[in-house]
Amino acid sequence: MKRVKWLMILMFGALMLSGCVPLVVGGAAVSGGSGAYFYINGELKTDYHYSFDKAWSACEKTVAYMNATDVMPVKEISKGTINAVIDGEKVHFVVEYKAKNLTAVAIRVGMLGNKSASQRLHDKVVYFLLK
Repeated sequence: MKRVKWLMILMFGALMLSGCVPLVVGGAAVSGGSGAYFYINGELKTDYHYSFDKAWSACEKTVAYMNATDVMPVKEISKGTINAVIDGEKVHFVVEYKAKNLTAVAIRVGMLGNKSASQRLHDKVVYFLLK
């Protein structure tokens, strides 16, 4: 019994140190993002454990879902940007390839940045990644 207890503690510790926060949905664990958001210079940035193309598609779906206007996507091999206007504010998405299944997404809302609005958009990106 003592051995099982230590094994459970060790597994929980490894999960916490991995930097990937699982989301339990219907008994199955799925990962949305790294769990760590960084708000620097008005941009809210995080890493998603998905391919560049899947993250790009989730960002495009987010922009469409939010009924954005003046949408200007620019997609290259390992980096893409989407500029749009959502709810009267300029929004800037930056999607960058980091590794095979690791993509960084940064979102800025407005000129100076709006953390809560950026978080709302990241939440929608996660929604479309998990869908």
